[in-house]
Parts: sequence; structure tokens; C-alpha cells
Amino acid sequence: MRIVVTGLIASYPLGGVSWDYVQYIQGLQLLGHDVIYLEDTGQWVYNPDLRSFTEDCSFNLRYLEKVLAFLEPIATTRWSFRSPRGEYFGLAEHEIERVCNEADLFINVSGCCWLRERYQGCARKLYMDTDPLYTQYKLEAIRQGIATTDQAYSVDLILKHDLFFTFAENIADPSCCIPSCGLTWHTTRQPIVLEDWPFIFSPKAKAFTTVMSWKNDVTLPSIAGKSYGGKDVEFMKFMNLPLRVSAVMEIALSGAAPFDQLRQNGWEVVDGYEKSSTMDAYRSYVGGSRGEWSIAKNAYVAPMSGWFSTRSAVYLALGKPVVVQDTGFRPYYPIGEGLIAFTTLDEAVSAIESIEADYRRHCEAARAIAEKQFNSEMVLGRLLRDAGVSHDGTA
Repeated sequence: MRIVVTGLIASYPLGGVSWDYVQYIQGLQLLGHDVIYLEDTGQWVYNPDLRSFTEDCSFNLRYLEKVLAFLEPIATTRWSFRSPRGEYFGLAEHEIERVCNEADLFINVSGCCWLRERYQGCARKLYMDTDPLYTQYKLEAIRQGIATTDQAYSVDLILKHDLFFTFAENIADPSCCIPSCGLTWHTTRQPIVLEDWPFIFSPKAKAFTTVMSWKNDVTLPSIAGKSYGGKDVEFMKFMNLPLRVSAVMEIALSGAAPFDQLRQNGWEVVDGYEKSSTMDAYRSYVGGSRGEWSIAKNAYVAPMSGWFSTRSAVYLALGKPVVVQDTGFRPYYPIGEGLIAFTTLDEAVSAIESIEADYRRHCEAARAIAEKQFNSEMVLGRLLRDAGVSHDGTA
């Protein structure tokens, strides 16, 4: 089966971001499919040396080629990247148009590809909502007749897809207040190619870590008159956690954060870009951690979305116990060993101390959860079935 997969590998040349999209390409290739990678956001690209966005994509193209070279032991990946100036690299404009017309499935991961007319030839175009509530906020604004011009344009592109998938695994439950907006949402989660993330048991590993941006929302979403925030809103509720636990707590942090306040409360803070500058750097940082402790965006937590972090999934795969804020995902994952959800500060403290009391057991449980819940063969196999295509591409 021929499948087009979109992503942000060149646009945001960061290790953690790259892994998210590589797992789709690699996982589908391992299932035997011909995968073509397409990147066209219509936006400027991020240059980490400048710490800013730019039209010049020379650095980003070199980065993209290095990332795709990682896949070559499995298959040579054909790709096309449209620059902010409208130039096509890799497959030319007419070539990627032909590929899209001939494809059995077009998977727009994160909805990040500008769905231009030349990409619309595939009969099964799948919109992958990895950022729940932010997507539905725009859709609901149209339904309410209050959308901005930009929102209306974005929604028009979203509705040009034929299938709709979301990381909001709790979206159909009454406890979740994210509206369906008149669409049928299939739930899914991040696929993990387990061979990329071997079990690492390091009893002397020092710190519970996470990798995060403090605040990166341009426009905060609101539904039914209620506004929702980002990670900064939730993190402040747990600011003094390091003062209450025996473990070392560390954040690889990016963005304009209250660094002095964090350090005064016992957090060890390291540079987020340094720990995620490449795919290897990111994997090494996660692999050297004792476990993960993390909050989620308020926009995922407050509506009880059921969203689960792609980052937490790779911690689990490496055998690193994960302590994460509950977003409504409890009914869909085994909780208690290897993966512990918390709502309050007391619950977070108890979870960390529980792991410290029997570390090996929790490490082994973490890996077992990844094998059963995030295995790319299982996750992507279900996605293809829910998309209405069989393994050989027939409907």
C-alpha cells in the first residue's frame, strides 16, 4: 500500500519532534508499506542557532536528510519538502502531486500539512488531531458563527479530509467536554517502534526528568465561554514538589520560564534544546533518566481529554517509570505499576515514593506497558483498519 505521511521534521529540527513523525514513517514501512514523506506547512522554519524562525531552510534541509537517512536500513524514503519560498526539494511539485493522486492513504499527522489542491487526489485523506481541544476550538467557532478569517480558512482545510482521528481518547465519554463538532472521531495514540527504544535498567540513574516548553500557546482555546491554558497553568500547582520527595527532580526546559522560582523550589533545570538537539541526544537524555514526572497542558487536563504524551510513551519503552498528570486517560491504560497518574500534589508525592520503594518492578512494568499499549504494529494496524483499508490497501 502506498501511504503519504506528513510531519514537521524540517520545520522544527528538534530530536523529540523528529521522533514523533519518524515513528509513523518507520512503523508503516515495517508493516511493508511504501511510505512517502511530505512536509509543507506554508510557514517559516525554526532555526535553533538563531532561536527564531526564518525563510532560509538550508539548515533544516540538511537536518531532514540526516533524519530520513536513519530509516535507510528499512527502506529508502522518498520525500518532498516545500520551502517557505515555494520551492520544492526532494520530489518535485508535479511528482508529489502524482504520488498523492496514486496513494491509498494520506495521513496528515498533527494536521500540519497545508492541504493544497495538488495534495487532495487521494480518496482517503486522514486528519490526525494530536492537539485536542485546539482543533475542536476552531471547528466549534465555525459552528457558533464567531470564527476569525484565519480560523475559517484553517477549518476549511480540515474539512477537506475524509477521516478524523484524535489523541483525545476520552472524547466519546460524558466526562469529556471536548465537542465532536459534528464529526466522527476515531481515537488513536502514538506508535512506538520498540526496537528504537531498548529497555535500559539504570538503578543509579539520578533524576526524574521531563522535556518541556514553559509556554508556547499563541491563542488559548475556549469552548462554551471557558478558556483553557497551557503547561504553565498546571505546573504552578506542583511548584514545590521537589521539596517533598526524596528523588531529584529535573526539567529540560525551553521558553520564558520563572527559572529563579523553579530553582528556589528545588528543581534542577537544564537547557531544553541541548537535550533535544538531535534524535540521539533526546534518546540519550530520556534513557539516562530515572523516570519521568510531568504535567500536561491545562487544555488537555481540564476537559478530561484522555490525551497521552508521545514523550511519556518513549520513557515507558525505555523502561523508565512514568508519573504523569491525569488527563482522563485512566480508563484506557493500566495504572499503578510503571505508569502512575496523579491529580493532586499529594498523589504525585505518593507516586514517586512508591516507585523509589520498588524501582526495578516499576521499570519492568513500564516496558511491559509500552509493549502492550504503544507497539507500532498494533497502533498502526488498528489505525489502518479504522481508516477502512486492509493490509494490502483494499477497502
